[in-house]
Amino acid sequence: MTAFAAGTPCWADVMLPDPEAGKRFYGDLFGWTFSEGSAEHGGYTVAYRDGRAAAGLMPKRDGRMPTAWNLYFATPDAARTSTKILEAGGRIVSEAVPVGDLGTLLVAADPTGAVFSVWQAGGHRGFEVTGEPGAYVWMSLNTRDPKGADAFYGAVFGFEAVADSPASDERFSPWRPAGRTQEIGGRVLMDDRVPAEMPPHFTVCFLAAGMDDAVQTATRLGGRVVAEPVTTPGGPFAVLADNQGAAFGVLSPK
Repeated sequence: MTAFAAGTPCWADVMLPDPEAGKRFYGDLFGWTFSEGSAEHGGYTVAYRDGRAAAGLMPKRDGRMPTAWNLYFATPDAARTSTKILEAGGRIVSEAVPVGDLGTLLVAADPTGAVFSVWQAGGHRGFEVTGEPGAYVWMSLNTRDPKGADAFYGAVFGFEAVADSPASDERFSPWRPAGRTQEIGGRVLMDDRVPAEMPPHFTVCFLAAGMDDAVQTATRLGGRVVAEPVTTPGGPFAVLADNQGAAFGVLSPK
């Protein structure tokens, strides 16, 4: 059994050309410390916030792979989730495979091409800290097909769009798992303000103690601002990119 409810975000990691440079960037920005890279798992490194697992860093083994953050959704049965993905019109990027005794990994894409992972926990349950400064707090799917996204993720993970949420508007609708009241993320409309070449994708969001400090620190470390801070019901939100180009969200408390 997974420690996370089925369909909820349970882990995130970033694929980087230079993980050591990534450690310097995220260590300074979020106060993370890091495990030694695991040779058994291709140099995979776990980032910790105050001794609790917060995210992962992995080296790019192929230059054609994206420099990007990846989001994992929890499942008690990766094979069953694979079937649901195909039945809902998605595709399997990488079949479900055991990762040692840590768990089972499945990589998939929704019908518009947004890639995500599914994790059936073994020894690695997922996040050990969330909702605190320097830790995961939120996710959003950037899509050009909101209705299609609602249908797909509803069929696969049971997500329900929350039209009456204070955060809802013409471009954004939160999601929550069926039968639950807590919102776990949402989907954002990629309208004509978004370059046509930008593919649909998930944005992994972390909490920062202060937005100004986060922006200044990221730019000082060689990162950049992808989307300027805006006011949201949850607090100021911005999209930043690290010193190698991987984009991520930052949310600051009200």
